[in-house]
Amino acid sequence: MEKEVPRLDRVFIYDTTLRDGTQGEGISLSVEDKLKIAARLDQLGVAYIEGGWPGSNPKDMEFFQRAKSMPWKHAKIAAFGATCRPGLKASEDANLQALVQSGAPVVTIFGKTWDFHVTAALRTTLEENLRIIRDSIAFLKEQGLEVMFDAEHFYDGYKANPQYAKEAVLAAEQAGADWIVLCDTNGGTLPQDMLAITQEMVFTLRAPVGVHVHNDGDLAVANSLMGIMAGARQIQGTINGYGERCGNANLCSIIPNLQLKMNMECLPAQNVALLTETAHYVAEIANVTLRNDMAFVGHSAFAHKGGMHVSALLKDPGTYEHIEPEQVGNQRRVLVSELSGMSNIVYKAKELGLDVNRENADTKQIIENIKNLEHQGFQFEGAEASFEVLLRRAFGEDPVPFVLDSIRLIIEKRSDAEFTSEAMIKLRVGDQVVHTAAEGNGPVNAVDNALRKALISHYPFLGDCHLTDYKVRVLDEKDATGAKVRVLIETRNHQDSWSTVGVSANIIEASWQALMDSFQYGLLKHGQVETDPVEATEVASEAAATTA
Repeated sequence: MEKEVPRLDRVFIYDTTLRDGTQGEGISLSVEDKLKIAARLDQLGVAYIEGGWPGSNPKDMEFFQRAKSMPWKHAKIAAFGATCRPGLKASEDANLQALVQSGAPVVTIFGKTWDFHVTAALRTTLEENLRIIRDSIAFLKEQGLEVMFDAEHFYDGYKANPQYAKEAVLAAEQAGADWIVLCDTNGGTLPQDMLAITQEMVFTLRAPVGVHVHNDGDLAVANSLMGIMAGARQIQGTINGYGERCGNANLCSIIPNLQLKMNMECLPAQNVALLTETAHYVAEIANVTLRNDMAFVGHSAFAHKGGMHVSALLKDPGTYEHIEPEQVGNQRRVLVSELSGMSNIVYKAKELGLDVNRENADTKQIIENIKNLEHQGFQFEGAEASFEVLLRRAFGEDPVPFVLDSIRLIIEKRSDAEFTSEAMIKLRVGDQVVHTAAEGNGPVNAVDNALRKALISHYPFLGDCHLTDYKVRVLDEKDATGAKVRVLIETRNHQDSWSTVGVSANIIEASWQALMDSFQYGLLKHGQVETDPVEATEVASEAAATTA
């Protein structure tokens, strides 16, 4: 009988975020978390979702019980476990019985394929290990399950004793395993070895082959793609590369490389654009900050800063982008800093719908002002809301819906109590003067509360806004307590978030600058105020002074 050739342009994505991903340091998911993530992965369109190890803890068993009643459009739910223990029949093994009782239609079991692990870790004979593999898979197949065999430490085992490693996976195949998944468990295999060894096993085995790669050599994505080039047709990995030690193969990089560059179908075509949203959703549920520089899905993945780069980007985005960001649900960003040229300002102005002539002297003046502000310590690439407020002023729009008359702070410390802070503020909103006061657990909190209290009757929208992050960085340490500080503030409402910046030798002044920009941007962005045209020639020359 001839070996069945798998479809050459299809790769099955097996997601193990809920099991292997949770072995990463600092990651812990409740049952509710796992169900939410599983639903989102099914929406993304992965073929398999590994829910956990039902024999290891009650939480995973609860996941499988609840997953039975959920509708799954794309994915099959898989339960994970180990082969039976040495000297024990598979039918009598409690862990294997728990896999069957989980109700999952797919079961993935791992077994030893490295002779060193068989004798040193499992402490049994090589022949008994083969018996364990055969009996465990045969027992699960008798239960009518789809069975995957994860050949643990296969690549290390192959390099140490290729004959035995082959015998182990052949035993799994002969017992009826639906997939043989070759695992680089220690994550140390190099791409050329991954290609050669996987190629040989694809040629040797009749069952379809998958790969499961760890990232200890920072090669998990490359090695996974090498596995596909060698003929494997399943990749096991995690969203954002979560996993033990250095993590697992990152599906957020693997999927677009496969589908957009290698023309290998692994998701429904339209679903690749859900990738960025999925990556951020999983990071949020896992309570892990997604790295900005994450390929494809990171906030900086399509961010451009150098003036020459942006100049070319305006002519054709393909000059400095390997794919269109929208293909993975991301977006292009142009940053503004002391490295900016005219093109950065032109690009940002066009994004904001501002009519700008790149030959205009005012535009050149704005660039110089921005560079001066960056030299003073402002950092607009991390505070795009402040930059938009500055840019609108400089191009003839005044987004200021209120004007400060005065602010006074009282900070009091009594011997029998903690420090208290009170801010008194006087503002002009249109033709009205608003005078109010508020307390806070610190001076900046008091100013924030007072400003919000003064404006909320005019702009109820502000009731939905709150500060989510406040960072202070000392810019000139040598000046000790007289040093300049940079304050970065992040504000969020139920729709989105934005960041603003302030710089001063006075931390209250720097905080006030950032707060003012935050309130003004929020009101402007969400249609609470109209921008009034002013003379650009007047404002452009004063942009630096106005912001500082």
